Amino acid sequence: MKTIEIPEPKISRFLFSDIRFAWFWLLVRLYIGWQWLLAGEEKLTSAAWVGSAAGSAIKGFFLGALQQAGGIHPNVSGWYAYFIQNIALPNAALFSYLVTYGELVVGLALIFGIFTGIAAFFGAFMNLNYLFAAAVSINPLMLLLEMFLILAWRTAGWIGADYYLLPMVGVPW
Repeated sequence: MKTIEIPEPKISRFLFSDIRFAWFWLLVRLYIGWQWLLAGEEKLTSAAWVGSAAGSAIKGFFLGALQQAGGIHPNVSGWYAYFIQNIALPNAALFSYLVTYGELVVGLALIFGIFTGIAAFFGAFMNLNYLFAAAVSINPLMLLLEMFLILAWRTAGWIGADYYLLPMVGVPW
């Protein structure tokens, strides 16, 4: 069987694979990383997230999402409401810590360019969960930019730690 390879369009290769565009991805990384770092730092300094009342803030968030799961046109899908009701709410304290430290780790990894594509993936995962819970805010913009960072994983961390880390784990340029 003959292998057929379809080459990337030139614009795609330039945007996502050319190191000359790495400066743009640095700016995107810094913006998204800063947003995650601020969100995580705010939670880290709140007793309702990681302190003596850990889980109380996220419990309120979950209950608010569940209120939007009913009616003719719910803002929260039934399957996600089931997840919140049966998995997240009973483990609110655990999810509180996961969200707080997840935001901090993703923020730092993006700012320093540490496994940028993986960090952007986990940031996108968190944004999707916020969107599934009907928390729009800045989440669609962050999700869009993170999707682009995932596509540009080869060069998005070029000006950062990925320049050294990716070759060490066997990802050659």
